[in-house]
Amino acid sequence: MFTFVRLVRQRIRDMGTIKALLLTAERYANADGQKEPGAEHVVLSALALPDGTARKALHRIQADPERFQDAIAQQYRDALENLGINAPHDADLNEARPLSPGKAYRVQASAQALMERLRTIVENDQRQDVRCPLLSAHVLQAACAAEFGVAVRALRVMGAAPADLIEAAKTEVTEYLAHQR
Repeated sequence: MFTFVRLVRQRIRDMGTIKALLLTAERYANADGQKEPGAEHVVLSALALPDGTARKALHRIQADPERFQDAIAQQYRDALENLGINAPHDADLNEARPLSPGKAYRVQASAQALMERLRTIVENDQRQDVRCPLLSAHVLQAACAAEFGVAVRALRVMGAAPADLIEAAKTEVTEYLAHQR
């Protein structure tokens, strides 16, 4: 009975984390001029979560989390250049725009796929340790599992090999749980 109660409490906390993750991702997407967040915006949001495990995982492999937003902007510029449109490097691709009212949880396909992978990763960790909360490092694991997309390309540009970042994120989850005991 005690394990069931603990699991229910953890799921409720995880729902709060998901809400914060998606609302912040939407703000990042809107600032990029997009109505709905993509996987890259969810990763940006994860880097802002208070648990700090995603940031620590990036530091663990000598990648600077502060560079992620610039790496995303570079992906957008590269895409435009591939279409023959040259955007200046100092162009403000992150100009703030108002939030789209009433669309809090609508996401792009890349974010939807990331959230599905995230659910699987967290459920597997919670089977091993019921105390395991949804952490920002889990989001990095889910992002790195994608073969294509702005988020994983941006991470690669930063020098973060997906396999290395997945291992670093797993280590951060393990260390987080060890400190919670």
